[in-house]
Amino acid sequence: MKKEFTLTIYTENHVGLINKIAIMFSRRKISLESFNTSPSEVPNIYRFTIVVIEAEAVVKNLVKQIEKIVDVFKVYCNTNDEIVWQQMALYKVPTSVIISEVKVERLLREYGANAVVIRNDYTVFEATGQGEEINKLLKKLDKFGLIEFVRSSRIAIINDSEGIHKQVVEMEKKNPALQTINNEFLDKKDQIFQM
Repeated sequence: MKKEFTLTIYTENHVGLINKIAIMFSRRKISLESFNTSPSEVPNIYRFTIVVIEAEAVVKNLVKQIEKIVDVFKVYCNTNDEIVWQQMALYKVPTSVIISEVKVERLLREYGANAVVIRNDYTVFEATGQGEEINKLLKKLDKFGLIEFVRSSRIAIINDSEGIHKQVVEMEKKNPALQTINNEFLDKKDQIFQM
């Protein structure tokens, strides 16, 4: 039986890594419901948050395969009750409707929406929440001439995780990174390598 999983992938920031990860999903014909990447709490380590709807066995196998990529430190696989997650949405509504309809103002307050841009012709509101909350507000604002709507990818924090910072610090203690070696001839290449 398929259900929703959130994968949290900690990686180095290397060119082509997104492509490597995306290929693993496309080979297995797994659609991505949501995809987000951002810096993590550790400098130079990035965090991918990917949402999929798939059978548990397929996802567990995928996690093992992703962890084999050299640039990947750790992959966590969680269900919705194991994480705290949010999304953000922007709603563009005609300003004239907001001024004339008291219902719209109450509705926006009820959902904790904040005005981001106010112009004569339209107003943009932002709201954060989970999928159901964002969709409910979307349906209600649609009745009042909603002009445009966009939703962000999911961001999530794992309930039981200490993040990866502690693991990276311990890894550095056990196996410190080697100091970079400067090539003494690098700045003299014109003198040395002449034809």
